[in-house]
Amino acid sequence: MNESIFATGKLFELVHVAQPDGRVFEVARRAPGVRLIIADLPNKKVLLTKEFRQELGVHDFRLPGGKVFDTLAEFETFRTSGKDILDAATSKAKAEAAEEAGMHVAEVTFFKKSTLGATVEWDLYVFTATDWQPGDQALEDGEQIDDVSWYDFATAKEMIVKGDMHEERVALILLQWLEAQHG
Repeated sequence: MNESIFATGKLFELVHVAQPDGRVFEVARRAPGVRLIIADLPNKKVLLTKEFRQELGVHDFRLPGGKVFDTLAEFETFRTSGKDILDAATSKAKAEAAEEAGMHVAEVTFFKKSTLGATVEWDLYVFTATDWQPGDQALEDGEQIDDVSWYDFATAKEMIVKGDMHEERVALILLQWLEAQHG
């Protein structure tokens, strides 16, 4: 695939991708992200954070997570390294669990990869953790996580349906996971 970057912002780069038939597509590319479903399976509960999202102007219920790479340059270096993205995403998921939710997880299990679309390349790697130890949050500057709480599966589903989770693709993934836990 022949591609050339023609514009770069802080989070996205715009890329021309030449197709074999001569057509050229524009793709917006962003470094991938991670989300972590932290579950208390015996009690059928899931951990959600309540975070103020400046870009939305509201408090949002979310799964802990963040960017796998902090800059586009780091992402580009990784993309050309030949290393496995799942290794980097796994490490970042564990770090985000401690940072945002104050949960220390030794092991995570890959649940699924969400691909945003053909012309917006922003993959999201979602993991689960069922073995965790509580600790202290270590929020990054600017993060405004007001609450970290456990919700029973039924309440979490209701929150998704009501639109309390504004990151809709993550809400869908969580709903899929909840349904896989036998409804």
